[in-house]
Amino acid sequence: MAHKVTDECIKCGACAEACPTGCIKEGEAKYEVDASQCVDCAACEGACPTGAIKAE
Repeated sequence: MAHKVTDECIKCGACAEACPTGCIKEGEAKYEVDASQCVDCAACEGACPTGAIKAE
């Protein structure tokens, strides 16, 4: 189960820095998780200051 970045994302980049697989990249409106590379470790979820990352 991959994680998803919701609209609460403020594009701070904390999630991408915390991701051990590097599967989070900056998108146009928010950061995005490449579900095919996500290992469901939840490091991004814990790093997000706005709680914008949720498990799908």
